[in-house]
Amino acid sequence: MSLIQVSNLTFGYEGSFDNVFENASFSIDTNWRCGFIGRNGRGKTTFLNLLLGKYAYSGTISASVNFEYFPFEVENPDDTPLEIAESIMPDFEMWRLTREFNLLDADPGLLYRPYSTLSYGERTKVLLSILFIRENSFLLIDEPTNHLDIESIEWLEDFLMNNAKAVMVISHDKAFVDHITTRTIEIARGRIYDYKVNYSHYLELRRERREQQQAAYDNQQKMIAETREFIERFKGTYSKTNQVQSRVRMLEKLELIEVDEEDRSALNLRFPPAPRSGSYPVITSELGKAYGDHRVFSDVSITIGRGDKVAFVGRNGEGKSTMVKAIMGQIDFEGEIRIGHNVRIGYFAQNEASGLDESITVFKTVDDIAVGDIRTRIRDILGAFMFGKEASEKLVKVLSGGERTRLAMIKLLLEPVNLLILDEPTNHLDLKTKEILKEALMAFDGTLIVVSHDREFLDGMVSKVYEFRNGGVREYLGGIYYFLEKRKLESLQEVERKDAPAKEAAPKASSSGKLTYEQKKEQEKLLRKLRKAVETIEASLADLEKKIADYDRKFAEATQYNEADYKAYNELKAEYDHQMHEWEKASYELEITEGE
Repeated sequence: MSLIQVSNLTFGYEGSFDNVFENASFSIDTNWRCGFIGRNGRGKTTFLNLLLGKYAYSGTISASVNFEYFPFEVENPDDTPLEIAESIMPDFEMWRLTREFNLLDADPGLLYRPYSTLSYGERTKVLLSILFIRENSFLLIDEPTNHLDIESIEWLEDFLMNNAKAVMVISHDKAFVDHITTRTIEIARGRIYDYKVNYSHYLELRRERREQQQAAYDNQQKMIAETREFIERFKGTYSKTNQVQSRVRMLEKLELIEVDEEDRSALNLRFPPAPRSGSYPVITSELGKAYGDHRVFSDVSITIGRGDKVAFVGRNGEGKSTMVKAIMGQIDFEGEIRIGHNVRIGYFAQNEASGLDESITVFKTVDDIAVGDIRTRIRDILGAFMFGKEASEKLVKVLSGGERTRLAMIKLLLEPVNLLILDEPTNHLDLKTKEILKEALMAFDGTLIVVSHDREFLDGMVSKVYEFRNGGVREYLGGIYYFLEKRKLESLQEVERKDAPAKEAAPKASSSGKLTYEQKKEQEKLLRKLRKAVETIEASLADLEKKIADYDRKFAEATQYNEADYKAYNELKAEYDHQMHEWEKASYELEITEGE
């Protein structure tokens, strides 16, 4: 068994108030697939860079393995991916690189284009493909799902689960981390905690650990208060001198218990009330866009109503960000886009965080752009995004990627808007911040358009999905998991239509346009079947809700953690989610059939 051994590690950035690590000691087995978890700015990416020897530190890090880091730095952006691969591995085999490109559904033509001309998603696929042709290394993977489409994320999950012998991954995609890891390492208050479970199970164990810490902290504080009271009462009493001195020495040597931080301030994040807009903030008619000979999409007509929360999804390069740029008036296009009456747009672009001035502090960044009464709320807004007083005085140049994204997001809060357009807003955000942002967006009373590949982030937030695919856009009236299930069903139907022999033609309607007697009978039979399916699923949901509520009451009264109970509880929740998606699908089919 080979280990990465860390002993008494201490490291801090110049210009930062606190050390990132303080005498941290722990070990990592080089056969683990582990997730590295912690709030933004707590040292996750820093630790990977320490493993790579990029920074000076005190303490020791010993390892008997070679590390490969993603995303690695491209020294010359004008090089092609082929040239980049050759510079890293002069003796690489071309067929391996081509295979990885095909598995990631990347266009082989990208190998011969300058890296600087590629989209964010294409760059990610290029770097992953080059990473995976290097074998027998411990993979250090930092935010691999940023800019990847959903299908590529699912492929990456399968690859890491089935082919990667050892990997340490930093990711804020909860579903991705859950699927590929069997171990979770958490950074909190400069300490390292090792959990022998995946992310979802870790959350349960962390909650239990924090409750134990809080109980121990409360008991210690009570003991300290009682000891100090004894010292004050008897410090002038001769007969109690030895006891008083003994208690003073005890307090001096006492190691204080700390409770892991919990960001309660961030839990109250809310967007300002949205001014009322017209009934339809965005309408497109026969919209099209082409770059030279490359046709992105054609004849796209969509209507987004006031209060709608919609997702733009699809593979990279299919036109999601292009549509957003067209709506924002940043590019020319074919067709027509109508922006509704009194629409005020708040826009967050993929590269929003890269435009920040690195030479000034977090507070000054916000102070420079805030006007009017909002200036009195700057501290409150910074606190809501987890920039406390000390953190708000940091220079932007020392911020992590997630902290920069949070700072850029604050711009959206400086004035009321009624249409939020967010292009990959969760890139670089930690899981906690993503949950807080999701809650705020769900409570936002305006209209929302979000481009994202993050299934967990979109789930429960959007009620309509627009899929960009094969030069067109299709609307799905349901959430993200309804869309995913529907797409898989459609893919199977396409195969069946292609491979199955032609069936006998269905009876035609009468020349008057009315249904024949046989057709009416068939439709009534189908309606009965669909209504029965909806009723059956609703009964199942009611039963599952009762069982889940029983467990909730049991957990509320429990004094110890019972793994079997939590496993059963999670299985019930998973079954409930599945049944809810089945209900959405059946209800939609019933609604369509009743309208025919």
